[in-house]
Amino acid sequence: MRRSLLPFLVLGVSLAAPWAQAATPPQQPEQGPGGRDYKVTEVVKRGVGTASAGTFVFHGSDAPAKPRPVVIFLHSWGAVNPALYGGWIDHLARKGHLVLFPRFQEVNRSRPTDATALAETLIEAALAELANDPNARPDRERVALIGHSAGVPLALNLAAGAGAGKVPTPKLIFGLMAGGIASNEKERGIMLRDLSTIDPQTLIITMSGDRDYLPADRASKLILQQASAVPATRKLFMRAGSDDHGFPAITATLASPGSPKADYDAAAIKLPPDPPRDPKQKNTWRWSADMALSGPQTILTQQLGNNGTDTLDYLAYWKTFDIAAEAAFAGKDAAALTRDPKFVDMGTWSDGWPVRRLSAQMPKAEGQEKKEEPGPRRRLNMAPPETKQGLSDFIDKLRS
Repeated sequence: MRRSLLPFLVLGVSLAAPWAQAATPPQQPEQGPGGRDYKVTEVVKRGVGTASAGTFVFHGSDAPAKPRPVVIFLHSWGAVNPALYGGWIDHLARKGHLVLFPRFQEVNRSRPTDATALAETLIEAALAELANDPNARPDRERVALIGHSAGVPLALNLAAGAGAGKVPTPKLIFGLMAGGIASNEKERGIMLRDLSTIDPQTLIITMSGDRDYLPADRASKLILQQASAVPATRKLFMRAGSDDHGFPAITATLASPGSPKADYDAAAIKLPPDPPRDPKQKNTWRWSADMALSGPQTILTQQLGNNGTDTLDYLAYWKTFDIAAEAAFAGKDAAALTRDPKFVDMGTWSDGWPVRRLSAQMPKAEGQEKKEEPGPRRRLNMAPPETKQGLSDFIDKLRS
């Protein structure tokens, strides 16, 4: 006997109906921090340096009336293509920043221990070449560093070495999902410099996502602690939260800062070729295992390429950086940011339900964490004995 398909069709429609009516997450704001009120439409994309040691440069196509604030974007280990962060770079450049993306790593040829020195050399050379460019016009007094994963300890190292003069002293360090820190020279990762040399006026913000927060939290707390010259009032520990109230859900993962945009593909941005090598010069390069990407690094790079630009980008990363950079360039501290309700606000779903807000807290001052709460002058044991006779004796003593 042929069974009717009607019950199954009704069941399918009933299951699909909730998804069709699900609330949608907020989109990019029309204006303000993180918003689409851009100064320019077109972005200049070019490379300086050489194919093996180059920096990608991005800025608006306009001729600015005054020097542009500089944003140095430090990618995670393996994510050497600016297209993986293209949406954010586009946002920064169209907002009026000069964005430098130093390629401090050649996959399968560079070691993490060499990344800091190479990044310094690339940034120094790029700023020198752009110094007299009327369209780039870098403002060395307004410099911010954005780091993702291994790019976070690298950003702190650059700030710690700013006294050498290669890289300008940053006003802001904005680190997302900190990681890739080596505890000794034999470990794979980036060794931290003496972070106590970071300028005390630097504003340092670290942020982790709640889906991968434990390693990032440990790394963030380590660098915030080691940057001891920077007061607690100029440090901020933040976390982005996931929210599945509607569809698509908001998921704060390690790869969530990725915002792929094909217009920023490195293959379309030509870097000058390397000069011919002197045949008499001895080749000292030797391969080592830490030059190859680890399994997690390979997966992260792939996830960055598949991550869509969404609410977290607009409101957790882009907006937060925009507000923090404006505050840092004006000399404000972290306390001023925490007093601004817009700083942690994530907007509302389409049905009016608020999206889970960002958390932001300043680290406790040195010695504050170990401080014990003052106890009472006398400790009174008011608990009566468990037996009935003991209870009676206790009551009689109270009455006497």
